Amino acid sequence: MLFGFSLATVYLTILIVIGLATILYLFFADVADGVAEGIPFFDPAIMLAFITITAAGGYLLEKFANLSHVFVLLLALFISFVSTALLYYFFLVPLRSAETSLAYTDESLAGQTGRVITPIPIDGFGEILIETASGIINKRAASYNHVEIPYDEEVLVIEVLDGTVYVQVYETVFPKI
Repeated sequence: MLFGFSLATVYLTILIVIGLATILYLFFADVADGVAEGIPFFDPAIMLAFITITAAGGYLLEKFANLSHVFVLLLALFISFVSTALLYYFFLVPLRSAETSLAYTDESLAGQTGRVITPIPIDGFGEILIETASGIINKRAASYNHVEIPYDEEVLVIEVLDGTVYVQVYETVFPKI
């Protein structure tokens, strides 16, 4: 008994309250992560998972196992620690480091091919169109070798400086069929 309640009831109450907190966390995760950003080793998702697994394990062990209350708590904490560590290292870390943005950087354009949509004069600017997995990008372009590049010519982006892509005519080794 704890505070006049059986330990199974205490575990179940904690499980329900933390379950509701987890649902709220789903809606307000950005705010919670922003508040906890300055606190090292504190991740609200992991803390909620740890408490949830501990409460669920404690409830099930109290209800169905004939063990001492201290051993039930220690076993539930151990199960929760192992489960949460596995969840963190094999699910949350890879998920958070995954690239989910459709944005691109200027550095990522180097090596891409595109088509000239506005002719590029010898010492001036034109425009090219680059098709990527995230969409179509049009950029101001200048000739890398200071040669004129006509409309609809396929070009290779050599470098990007100050928002301008420097290109040269793309020469393929194999003839087009």
